[in-house]
Amino acid sequence: MESQTNSQQTKPVEPKVNELIAACKSLILATVDADGNPTASYAPFARSENKFFILVSYMARHTKNLKEIGKVSAMFIEDESETKQIYARHRLTLDVATREIERDTPEWSEAVAELQTAHGKILDILVGMQDFILIELTTKKGAYVNGFGSAYFVDENLEILQHRNDINHQVMEKSSK
Repeated sequence: MESQTNSQQTKPVEPKVNELIAACKSLILATVDADGNPTASYAPFARSENKFFILVSYMARHTKNLKEIGKVSAMFIEDESETKQIYARHRLTLDVATREIERDTPEWSEAVAELQTAHGKILDILVGMQDFILIELTTKKGAYVNGFGSAYFVDENLEILQHRNDINHQVMEKSSK
């Protein structure tokens, strides 16, 4: 018996990219060092259109990777306590480019103000520490998943390009052994 497409495929759920991002205070980062060693981490963020700003310390392993390598995957994911199905958590994964924003520039001041609006007075302390740098993450492309059979390609403007319906979930053939 051949593998067959699941006859009870789930209808794609309407994408809600902006709502997912708005529900998150931090993003998950996947970075690599110069030797290709991966690091998983997170950082609180502020958003401006398709860019995200993070203030990170050189004491964190990911900071050197963010600054020097620049190949980063960023993920926003539905809170576990909010999800209806742990295997189908709503999530947005983005390929992003990184750029350090220099201190004492108008761009620095604007991004720090956004971070302070999002996260409060702790920013007054953090920006005064020499080991903290400001990184801009600019979206290149991504993927958005909000349920079984409900996955989408996302462009650099965080807009849905198309439903990823080229490969459907398939039921495995049962073994006769």
